[in-house]
Amino acid sequence: MKDVPALFGSMVFNDAVMQERLPKDIYKALKKTMKEGTHLELDVANVVANAMKEWAVEKGATHFTHWFQPMTGVTAEKHDSFISPCGNGKVIMEFSGKELVRGEPDASSFPSGGLRATFEARGYTVWDITSYAFIKDGTLYIPTAFCSYSGEALDKKTPLLRSMEALDKQAIRILRLFGNTAAKRVITTVGPEQEYFLIDKEKYLKRPDLVITGRTLFGAQPPKGQELEDHYFGSIKPRISAFMKDLEEKLWEVGVLAKTKHNEVAPAQHELAPIFSTTNIATDHNQLTMELLRSVADKHGLACLLHEKPFAGVNGSGKHVNWSISTDNGINLLEPGETPYENAQFLLFLTAVIKAVDEYQDLLRVSVASAGNDHRLGANEAPPAIVSMFLGEELTEILEAIESGSSYQSKEKHNMEIGVTVLPHFPKDTTDRNRTSPFAFTGNKFEFRMLGSSFSIAGPNIVLNTIVAETLREFADILENATDFKAELAALIKKTIKEHKRIVFNGNNYSEEWVEEAAKRGLSNLKNTVEALPAFISPKSIELFTKHHVFTEKEIHSRYEILLENYCKTLRIEALTMINLVKRDIIPACVSYQNELTQLLGAKKSLGGYESGLEEQLLGKISGLSSQLIDRLGKLEQAVADAKTISELLDLANHYRNNVLGAMSELRLIVDELETLVAAKYWPLPTYAEMFIV
Repeated sequence: MKDVPALFGSMVFNDAVMQERLPKDIYKALKKTMKEGTHLELDVANVVANAMKEWAVEKGATHFTHWFQPMTGVTAEKHDSFISPCGNGKVIMEFSGKELVRGEPDASSFPSGGLRATFEARGYTVWDITSYAFIKDGTLYIPTAFCSYSGEALDKKTPLLRSMEALDKQAIRILRLFGNTAAKRVITTVGPEQEYFLIDKEKYLKRPDLVITGRTLFGAQPPKGQELEDHYFGSIKPRISAFMKDLEEKLWEVGVLAKTKHNEVAPAQHELAPIFSTTNIATDHNQLTMELLRSVADKHGLACLLHEKPFAGVNGSGKHVNWSISTDNGINLLEPGETPYENAQFLLFLTAVIKAVDEYQDLLRVSVASAGNDHRLGANEAPPAIVSMFLGEELTEILEAIESGSSYQSKEKHNMEIGVTVLPHFPKDTTDRNRTSPFAFTGNKFEFRMLGSSFSIAGPNIVLNTIVAETLREFADILENATDFKAELAALIKKTIKEHKRIVFNGNNYSEEWVEEAAKRGLSNLKNTVEALPAFISPKSIELFTKHHVFTEKEIHSRYEILLENYCKTLRIEALTMINLVKRDIIPACVSYQNELTQLLGAKKSLGGYESGLEEQLLGKISGLSSQLIDRLGKLEQAVADAKTISELLDLANHYRNNVLGAMSELRLIVDELETLVAAKYWPLPTYAEMFIV
């Protein structure tokens, strides 16, 4: 049995290690930089770097890397050793403050959306002092931001930090109006729940579509999927349990607060949830979690699938981001308290979020847009593409009372009565949960449920932080100029509720009735990525991001181009993979089985007295489907070829969405039917039923 408290953070250069290893004055200077954002002097960085190197070497590290998050959606790292020559063929282990603070990767080799040309290669990684360094696989990992030679953000971390500063600035203005002078900073905190699939590695390697694209491009429905609802929260199988135990230990070592693990709804699907962390740290930790999910799975002979929809017909995987706002001295600004009706500060922050989500619903939709997530949003396990908010019965009634000017009677809490005397009584919550809502209030936080499982949580949190910062700015501008603060505050809350209540919906988001109702309310329904992305470069969005210095206009347009390019490239890769699979695997399997049936028919006919039977009917059906297969394969090949003639990026994305994806769907229908007819010994791909058994 491992000592978990001793294990946790054992590979992290955290506050306890810094206190132990740094001189007091250096420690204080570093903490001041971390808390107040002051400039870090080089002499301080040199001392920190040496202490960090000594600690890392003691832990077995031989290299260091600036670990950053380019616009690829995954992390990047370049490893350098600590060794430095000292003469006589010997080396010493060195690490300077300059090496700690700044690195210089090639900025032209990462997606830049036109910000960097190939010949403009210089870029910088800059130490994010607020996120602790850690050791993994013998390397010291230093979390960093990544920017170009001319200062543009080329990563997800830089704008995330900017958005956190924007919200901090505006939220502090509001707190000061309420007389709070103790809080120095306001931070957003996040706890991302991570869903994933595990399948046997040997079967995974026999599925080129899974290996190349992350999802199955073909696959007939198995006899049993998730219909019996027996996998959700079910007993964890020994092989999976061993993986989860190993994963947790690796995560705990690097300071990730992995808390909850369980089976999810779909067969072979699981979930991991951490405790809340500051947003930029939670973002780093989630990227690290996805990396370790894959590497630990590999050691257990498993493959971890993080695609949003790896299997058709069963639930896909999401990432639920639990988001809240707190002060640096521990006050949760979204905590209603015992009497939320009388809690004016809470109501102001709550209505700020309501207004932000309503006014910028299209941006929230953009933040979760991808080719993979298009397969999931709107399906029965995920929210629709319509952004709405769930507040629950009690808060909704409070807001209605404020809007109408009527009194509100606080709900009396009752004990839960189950009808079994021996079971303990416990207080019943005043509000139910709503798992169909895209953006649900869950007690003292909001749960944003639209993210796909492979997403970096940086993008959605950049949007959330910025839109709430803008609403708080508007509120602060009004209240700071009020002659009667209390009267103006009450009027502002009431006005905001009246103007933005359309975004609140506590019912079933999966129903067709809600789609109709949402349209009547004027809510947007951006059904796919191509429809959603233009909202990112609208004048309204550009004004928002530039006003709060989260993105420059050039950075916004560059990200728009990157997102469109990624969408097109993803569908092109999937289409080409599908074409290759059909030509090299599916067609030969069909031909082989038809040959066997033809030979069997010939043998029977040669014996005389043959009557039309099973073999002839089966051969005729497979032959007919094979002809359709060739026809639909040709249509897909033509659609891919036509894409080469389109130069405008948005037009190209529309072509892939409307023509290539449509041709892929038609081809899949034929292949999936053939899978149910061709003999198993000829079918080249492991089936869903085979892959769901782990």
